[in-house]
Amino acid sequence: MRLAKHRGKPKTTKPAEAAPKCASVRKGKVAPEPFWRTKSLKEMSKEEWESLCDGCARCCTVKFEDTDTGLVEFTDVACRQLDTKSCRCKNYAKRKTLVPDCIALTVRMIGKLHWLPSTCAYRLIDEGKDLYWWHPLVSGDPNSVHKAGISVRKKVVSEDEVEDAEKRIVTWIK
Repeated sequence: MRLAKHRGKPKTTKPAEAAPKCASVRKGKVAPEPFWRTKSLKEMSKEEWESLCDGCARCCTVKFEDTDTGLVEFTDVACRQLDTKSCRCKNYAKRKTLVPDCIALTVRMIGKLHWLPSTCAYRLIDEGKDLYWWHPLVSGDPNSVHKAGISVRKKVVSEDEVEDAEKRIVTWIK
């Protein structure tokens, strides 16, 4: 996740529909509430924390922040470490070394990162909201984020292929 500075106008998009807030019922038994509904981000295990990432890779695009207003615009330019087919980092363990301005999310910074996409599970949970129906933890399908058209798959190019990312502002990410 990286953020650059520039001057520009904000764009808006309509948010997706959220998953219903109810426990699953099978053969008369009520399943326990999933961890993201019962725990705060701070209470989650490392495994639970990592599973919140839906793999959309929207946070792995180049963004520009208006220095006057603080508003952020996204581009269709992906970090050079993003595998644009899988929407996963090519070298997640070494991402901070390979891309020094990459931001590794922590619980303490989530509420301060106003540019996190509105669909981001970390942001949603921090704001007391539920995950969307297409989130792999809700759907049970790791490809549902791609099937729903939420991910950047087939929508971005690597920053290695672009000369001026500021000319590639998009409105489909918010």
